[in-house]
Amino acid sequence: MADAKVIPFGEEPRARRKARRTGRPGHGGALAPVPEARTGPRPAPAPRPAGGRTLDERIAGGLAFLRRRITGDYEVDDFGYDRELTDQVLMSLLRPLYEKYFRVEVKGMANIPDEGGALIVANHSGTLPLDGLMLQVAVHDHHPARRHLRLLAADLVFVLPVMNELARKAGHTLACAEDAQRLLERGEIVGVMPEGFKGIGKPFADRYKLQRFGRGGFVSTALKAGVPIVPCSIVGAEEIYPMIGNAKTLARVLGLPYFPVTPTFPWLGPLGAVPLPTKWTIQFGEPIPTDGYPAEAADDPMLMFNLTDQVRETIQHTLYKLLVQRRSVFF
Repeated sequence: MADAKVIPFGEEPRARRKARRTGRPGHGGALAPVPEARTGPRPAPAPRPAGGRTLDERIAGGLAFLRRRITGDYEVDDFGYDRELTDQVLMSLLRPLYEKYFRVEVKGMANIPDEGGALIVANHSGTLPLDGLMLQVAVHDHHPARRHLRLLAADLVFVLPVMNELARKAGHTLACAEDAQRLLERGEIVGVMPEGFKGIGKPFADRYKLQRFGRGGFVSTALKAGVPIVPCSIVGAEEIYPMIGNAKTLARVLGLPYFPVTPTFPWLGPLGAVPLPTKWTIQFGEPIPTDGYPAEAADDPMLMFNLTDQVRETIQHTLYKLLVQRRSVFF
């Protein structure tokens, strides 16, 4: 655009000077009157949508995400973890279940370190492993450093066609000492639920009673990596599918560790697979340091037994405390 022509004041056209004095248009054209200064409060700006981004910004971000997926311009680590897909898609799908359905309350998040590796050890329950997914959302959304939890999962997860790919993309890996140690030494937060199928498939009558924690392999892994162990207690998952029976014959035919019978499943068909909307609490306990032990401590069975028992008792005691504090299963 051409530069505007500057007219000296004395040479300003007569009609324009008259309009300036009288406020009325002259022959030379009209000048809009100068508006009076606003003395009242300014109108509030239009609120930005949730997440601090406008609709246009969200659309642009979504299109950029799709372009990267189509062109393959994204990173996947050697375990198959796709951080961008987890952040943008998987967490977004799980978040409504976490926030609106189970209304998860998180305590003790400051016990998870801001940097470096740590091993989170939690109880396992609920017939289906939703507690692991909710634990992952809790760390992702509530930790000040927005850390990512890498869960150790059972072999069964990685033989199911669709579940295998989703688990890898979400950062889960096989529950073996080698993979866990590699992740911990890289400074990752790793989650393990030592009860395994014994915990998740126990009858409703045994709710909140911790099962055996295995042979303490997770303690040995933490000792070798020199990372703290963070006990974690989850209340609310036990009641989402009250398991009142186990069809063992059918479980063997299907190759499953158990086949649950609940008050709604299989009697109501697919509707019976909807979990009950219980109120959850996840509490992270004080970390148990392991970096002060000598290198050969990981091979000391008595030390591993003592540390395993300490972690288990801490989780069990916290579970009882949280159960006493909660007002209702659903509120």
